[in-house]
Amino acid sequence: MMVGGFGRTGIPEKLLEAVIETTDLDGFTIISNNISEGSNLHHLFMGGRIKKAIGTYYTTSKEVVKAYRENRIEIELLPQGTLSEALRLGGSGIPAFYTPTSAGTELANNKESRVFNGREYVLEESLTAEVALIKAYKADKAGNLIYRKSARNFNPLMAMAADITIVEVDEIVEVGKLDPEEIITPFIFVDVVVKGGDTVNG
Repeated sequence: MMVGGFGRTGIPEKLLEAVIETTDLDGFTIISNNISEGSNLHHLFMGGRIKKAIGTYYTTSKEVVKAYRENRIEIELLPQGTLSEALRLGGSGIPAFYTPTSAGTELANNKESRVFNGREYVLEESLTAEVALIKAYKADKAGNLIYRKSARNFNPLMAMAADITIVEVDEIVEVGKLDPEEIITPFIFVDVVVKGGDTVNG
């Protein structure tokens, strides 16, 4: 499951609360930039329901670090730009790509590498998921999305890369009320929009 957000910004907190309180699903592989203390994603982790996390940094939570050292959670670290590209290409149907980032570091261990024009590149697999939980600022009833400033972060990329995309928004408006130039995620990538318990199927 992909979960949008960067730090505490742009996290679909209400959707995660629903996962915690209304399901007993566990054993999650979570693709998210990080697991921030105080977030509902962190609460999901503290409930022992996350088996593996793929993202860019997890040291902001002492509990996650301790769980990793005790082999209670598997962590796969990716450079932040690599994570973005893996999401973008996953959503574009491209299975893997070469990048110079992480070449010659521990992050490249056990990964294929090649030299192009005298420079080493590491082969990274693109990322997809069965479900993405993302946060947007506003949606129309068709499912077109706009975002608010830095809360945009990884959310649009995750919407592209998941089989099912569920979006938490602050406001839902009629079709035609959004400026087409402001729409970042078109409705074709959106399956469900949720606002304060209201649901619009895409």
